[in-house]
Parts: sequence; C-alpha cells; structure tokens
Amino acid sequence: MSLVKDFILGFGSYTKALSFIFKHRMQWTFLIPIALNIVLILLGVNLVANISTLLDGMLSAYLNPESWEFWGSEFLANSVGILIKVIMQLLFFFLFAFLGGYIILIIMSPLLAYISEKTEALVKGTDYPFSWIQLFKDALRGIVIAVRNFVLESFAIVILFILSFIPLVQLISAPALFLISAYFYGFSFMDYTAERRKMKVGESVSFIRRNKGIAMGNGAPFAFTLLIPVIGVTLSTFLAIVGSVSATLAILEKENSVRTI
Repeated sequence: MSLVKDFILGFGSYTKALSFIFKHRMQWTFLIPIALNIVLILLGVNLVANISTLLDGMLSAYLNPESWEFWGSEFLANSVGILIKVIMQLLFFFLFAFLGGYIILIIMSPLLAYISEKTEALVKGTDYPFSWIQLFKDALRGIVIAVRNFVLESFAIVILFILSFIPLVQLISAPALFLISAYFYGFSFMDYTAERRKMKVGESVSFIRRNKGIAMGNGAPFAFTLLIPVIGVTLSTFLAIVGSVSATLAILEKENSVRTI
C-alpha cells in the first residue's frame, strides 16, 4: 500500500474500532478513563492553585504592592495578580496539551496493552492466556516507548522551531509538527501488536517505519483531540482506548489476517 492508502487505513480503522468495542462488550474499559480524568482534574486544579498562591506570595514579598501609594496602584496590583493567574492557567493548558498525551499513554499502558491483546484474540480466534507478568512487561515496554517517543518528538519540535525562521519552512512547520506528533502517538498504539510479534524495540521501530502511514493515520485523531481547548486531554483518555483497538485492527488488516468482524 502507498503512504496515503496506509494513512487512510490507520485513520479509517477508528470507526471499525468503536463498533468493535461495543460489539464485543468491551465498553467497560471506558470506566477507567472516567476515574483517571477525575484524578487528573483534581491534581491539575490543586497544582494551579498552589503555584498561583506561591506566585502571589512572591509578588507580595518582592514588589510589596500594599506599599504602593500612587494613583491607580490598587487597580494595578489587582491586575497583576489576575494576569499571573491567567498566564499560569494558559501555561498549564499548553504544557499539559504537550505532555498530556504521553502522560496518558504511560498511565494507561497496562489497559492499552490488555485491550490490544484482547482485540487480536477476538479477531484471530487466538487464545492469549492472561498473565500478570506478561501484562507488566507489556506495560513497562509501553512506558519505555512513550518516553522514547516524547524525547524524539521534543527534539523534532526544537529542530522545526529553529528551521521555522526560514520563510519556506515556516509554511509547512505547523502541518509537519502535527504529523510528527501523530506518528509518535500511532507508534505507541502499534507497538503493543509489535511486542506480541516478539519484536525487540529496534525491530518495532523498523516495522513501524515501514508502516508509517498507518502510524500517522492512527495517531492523527489522538493528536488532534489534544489540541481541543479545555476538554482535549479529557477526551483523549477515551480516544486512547479506541486508538489501541484501531491500531491492532489496522495492522491485522494490513497482514490480511482479519476475519469477519
């Protein structure tokens, strides 16, 4: 298949994955993102509140706005305080939008490994005996892959940022960044299947490079969801499950081993 056809396969498998999840009564897995979101929201709100309080204390200690006596000083002090809180919330959003995808992949790696294996077992009729040791190995590898991809994506972002000062490169930098993110997210989803093929990390890298169209198509919905303000990270926890199933189905279809779903 060409790169475009592979991209369409990876992207289009999301609708198949959602149907597959409900047909095989795997929707219970969506309960885990609900619990995860509650924890992440509480931690995020608490973190922003603590940092805002710390900055307010630093503002009072170093600038001492209470001692300002010029006209409009009270308004200026309040405005500075509000500005700091807004900046902190914006920084938290952009930072979490960038880190959030990998945080989710790391935290949810045991579930994603399990659901990918379950999907292949249902499609191929293969029995994969459940093993806590194997699940732990799969989850640990998922974490290693997520960290690796985060480092490589960060490096690519820095390079593209530097090159973006070149006019022609600037025009393609945003789409390129999106496709790079999509590729690495798709990589993480596809690696669970590669691991079941007993591929080492290096072999998985080569395998996914050969199927980079599927990786980009599979990771694109997840990457796009993370860009949605406020609710993007929340939605992506649910989409990670669909993405894992989608990646498995796409690889199986590419291998021509899919039976009637």
